[in-house]
Amino acid sequence: MKNLGAVLPLFVFIWGLQNKRGNCERPDIVNVGAVFSFNSVIGRAAKTAMKLAESDINGDPSILNGTKLDLILTDSDCSVFKGSIAALQVIEKQVVAIIGPQSSAIAHMISFISNGLQVPLISYAATDPTLSSLQFPFFLRTTQSDLYQMEAVADIVYFYEWKEVVAIFLDDDYGRNGIAALNDALAKKMAKISYKLPLHINYEFTDIIYVLNQSRSLGPRVFVVHINPDSQLRFFDAVQKLKMTGSNYVWLMTDWFSTTLDSFSPKNRSYLSTLEGVVSLRPYIPQTTQKRGFLSRWRKLYRSELTAYGLYAYDTVWVVARSINNLLQQGGNISFSLSNMLNGTTSDQLKLGKLREFDDGELLMNILSKTNFTGLTGKIHFSPDRNLIGNGYEVINIAQQEIRTVGYWSNFSGLSILPPKALQNEETAVNRLNQNLRVVTWPGGKSETPRGWVIANDGRPLRIGYPRRASFPEFVTLNVSSRKAQGYCIDLFDEAQKLVPYDVPFRFDPFGTGLANPNYDQLVDMVAADVFDAAVGDITIVTNRTRMVDFTQPYVSTGLVIVAPVDNSETSAWVFLKPFTLEMWGVTALSFLIIAVVIWILEHRVNDDFRGPPKRQIITMFLFSFSTLFKTNQENTVSTLGRMVMVVWLFLLLVISSSYTASLTSILTVHQLSSPITGIESLITSNSLIGYQVGSFAYSYLKDILNIAPSRLISLRSPEEFEIALRRGSGNGGVMAIVDELPYMELFLQNRTDFGIIGRPFTKSVWGFAFKKDSPLAADISTAILKLAESGKLQEIHDNWFCRLGCPTDRRKDSEPNQLHLSSFWALYLLSGAVTVLALLVFLFRIIRQYIRYKRKQKVAGLSSPSNTRCSQVIYSFFDFIDEKEEAIKRIFGQHDSSQTQTNG
Repeated sequence: MKNLGAVLPLFVFIWGLQNKRGNCERPDIVNVGAVFSFNSVIGRAAKTAMKLAESDINGDPSILNGTKLDLILTDSDCSVFKGSIAALQVIEKQVVAIIGPQSSAIAHMISFISNGLQVPLISYAATDPTLSSLQFPFFLRTTQSDLYQMEAVADIVYFYEWKEVVAIFLDDDYGRNGIAALNDALAKKMAKISYKLPLHINYEFTDIIYVLNQSRSLGPRVFVVHINPDSQLRFFDAVQKLKMTGSNYVWLMTDWFSTTLDSFSPKNRSYLSTLEGVVSLRPYIPQTTQKRGFLSRWRKLYRSELTAYGLYAYDTVWVVARSINNLLQQGGNISFSLSNMLNGTTSDQLKLGKLREFDDGELLMNILSKTNFTGLTGKIHFSPDRNLIGNGYEVINIAQQEIRTVGYWSNFSGLSILPPKALQNEETAVNRLNQNLRVVTWPGGKSETPRGWVIANDGRPLRIGYPRRASFPEFVTLNVSSRKAQGYCIDLFDEAQKLVPYDVPFRFDPFGTGLANPNYDQLVDMVAADVFDAAVGDITIVTNRTRMVDFTQPYVSTGLVIVAPVDNSETSAWVFLKPFTLEMWGVTALSFLIIAVVIWILEHRVNDDFRGPPKRQIITMFLFSFSTLFKTNQENTVSTLGRMVMVVWLFLLLVISSSYTASLTSILTVHQLSSPITGIESLITSNSLIGYQVGSFAYSYLKDILNIAPSRLISLRSPEEFEIALRRGSGNGGVMAIVDELPYMELFLQNRTDFGIIGRPFTKSVWGFAFKKDSPLAADISTAILKLAESGKLQEIHDNWFCRLGCPTDRRKDSEPNQLHLSSFWALYLLSGAVTVLALLVFLFRIIRQYIRYKRKQKVAGLSSPSNTRCSQVIYSFFDFIDEKEEAIKRIFGQHDSSQTQTNG
C-alpha cells in the first residue's frame, strides 16, 4: 500500500503531462489557401461566400473544437502564370489545403505543385473532365465535371433528333477538353460536331463577330457555345448584330450562361429580350430549408443574388473545415517538412526555402474524398474517381423575357420533367427510354422544333450528278436540244424538293457520254469523293454503295428478272380442269359418291323420294348428290341426321365451288407463256449465253453471286440490241435470255409480245437517290418521297412517263401452275367426313336397337324363326328390316303393344 501511495501521484502527473501535450498538438490556427480570380463573375460571388463560410465556421466552436480557420485569399487574375505564383506564395504560409481555382487551365498547373507538396487542391468551379484523380491524386472538385454536362447536351441533341452541331468554345483547357467530351457523348448518340470554332482566351467583340461570320456559311444551325461567363452577354450582342436569331437557329449554352444570368440583378429583366429561344443548362441544386434560409440571409447582408458556384464555394470551405477536424481527431499533425522534390536543388537560388511538404497531406486527402454531409448544394459525396456525385442539371429556356425550367437531367435518369433525386444509383434509375422535356420556345418565338440544318450558304448551288443514259432514256438522260436533264427520276426529284421546307439551290450535272450507259458505281464514288453533292437517277441501293453514301427512302421496288422469247399458247379445251390438281379432283368426286350413299341410307326408311324400284333409287341417289352442286334438288331430306350431313356438305361445296370459280377466272384471263427456260436455276444450268444491260449491277450479281462464267455474259446497250440478240438465240450469235431489273424489262416488253418475263424476280432491290454521308437533305428528301407516295403523286409521275400508250403488261411464265391443292381444304373434308361417319353410327345404333326389339316381339308372338337359323338368314332378315319403312315398323310395334295390353287386362 505504501508503494501504491508513492506510484499513484507519479501516474497522475504523467497522465496530466500527456493530456497537456495532447492539447498543445491541436493548433490554435489552421491556414487554408484560396487561389482564384477576384474580379470575375464566379470569383466575386465566391470571395464573399468563402469569407462568410469562414466566419460561420469560426463562430461555431463545435466545428474545429477551438481551432481557428484562417482563409488566405490570393488573386490569380485569370492568368496561369500569376495563378502558379500565387499558389507558391500561399503554400509558403504552410496551408493544409488550397481552395480553387475556378479556371481549369490554372488548376492543371497548380495540381502539379499540389502533388509535389502533398497539399490537397479542392476546386469549386474547375470543370475540365481531364482533371482526373489518376493524374492528380491531390485534386478534388466539389462541382460537377463537364463530362456529365456534355452528356446532358448530347441527350438534348438526341432528344430533338439533330445529327450535327457547331461548337463554339474557348481555346484553352476548359474549352477544348469540354468540347472533346461533347464529341464523345454525341458519337454515342449517332451525332457529331461538324465544325469546331475556337475563340481566343482573351477574345474581343470583333473575335466573336469573326467566328459567327464563319458559322453563317455552314449547313448545321445547332450551336453549342462553351465559353466563360466573364464575357457577360457580349456574345449575344454579336448574334443580334448578325441577325442570327431566326427560327432556323438553335442556341444551346453550357452552364456559363446560367451563371451569367444569376450574376445579374433579378429586378432588371430587359436584357432577356435579346435572348429569346436560348436553351441552357444550370446546375440543379435542390430547394431545401437550409438553402432558402441561407439565401434569405445573404440578400439581407449583401443585397444581391448568389450564383450556383457561390454556393459551391461556400460548401467547399465547410468540406475543408470538417475534414481538418476529422484529421485532428484521428491524431494527425499540422506539420511540414522539406519536400523530396527539392532534393538536389539549391533552395536559396530558387527562393524555395520556405516551401514545405505537408506531412499528413495524404491522410487529409483520403478524409476529403470520403466526405459525406448535406450542404447548401445538397448531398456532398464523391465517387471512387473523386468526382462529385452531383444532382444533375436544370434545362432552362428564355421565353417572353422569363427564365423557364423546361426539364431536368441527371446521369441516371436522363431528360425528365421531374427533378432528379438527390441520391440515386443504377439499381433505382428510371428508364432512360422515356426521355421528356416541356415545350420549348425557340428563336423567333416558335414552339415547333427547328430542323437544325440548312443548305450551306457558300455561294454555290448543290451539284447533283445524274447518269446520261443511252438506253431507256425515259428514266433519266440529257435532252440534247435543250441541254437539260429529263426523265422520270428527274421529275420525281423536282417534285420532292418542292416539299422540302426550305429553298434548295441546285444544278444538274450529267455523268457519262450518252453513247453508252455510264458505270453507276463510279457515279456513287463521285458523290462520296465530294465531286457531286448528290446523285439522282435509277440508282440501285446495294450493300457496297451504302458504305460510301446515304440513300433516300426507296421510290421504286425492283429486282432482277429473266426475259426470254415465248410462245402465246392457245387456250386448251380442257382448261376447266386446271383449277384443281388430280388429287383434288379425285377426292371431290369420291365425296359426291359417299354423300349420295349416305343420304340414301339415312333417308330410305323415312322418305318416299328415296324408295321404289332399285333402278329408280340408284338414279335418285346420284342425281340428288350431284344436283347439290347447282342447288336444283327435287328431293328433300326428311331425317334429322340427313339434314345435319347436308348442312356440312353444302358448306364444303360452297367453299370449293367459289375457289374453283376464282381460280378458273384467273387462268382464263392471264396469258400462259411457254419457254424452254423455267427460272434462274434452269438458266444457270443451261450453259447458254445470257445478256445484260451495260452499266447494270446485274453483271456483278450473275458473276459474283451466282458464279456464272464471265464468258457466258454478253453486254447489250439498247432495247434494239436486246431484241436482236433474243431473236438470234444463244447458238446464233445472240443470247438465250436477258437478265436485268424489272422496270427496264417492263418498258422493253411494252410493245414486244414475242418476249416475256419468266417466273418472278429472283432478287429484291430498290432505287433511291444518293447523298453524301450524314447529309440531312437525304432525310428531308426521303420524307418528301413518302408524301408523294401517300398523295398518289408518285404513281402519277410514273404513269405520265410509262403509261402513255398503256402500262407495260406483266407477262410471266410461272414454273408451277396456280392450282388448288387438297392441302388447302383438308380441314373442311375432315369436318364433313367426321359428321357423316357420326350420322351413320347414330343411324346404325338406332336400327340395331329397333331390330332387336322387333325380334323380341316376334318371339313373344311365336312368329320368330328357329334358334338355329343360319347367319346368312339373319343378315337377310336384318336388311329386310332396314328396307321396311319407318312408319310400318312403328305400326307393328304399336299393334303389338295394344294386343299386349288387352291380354293383360
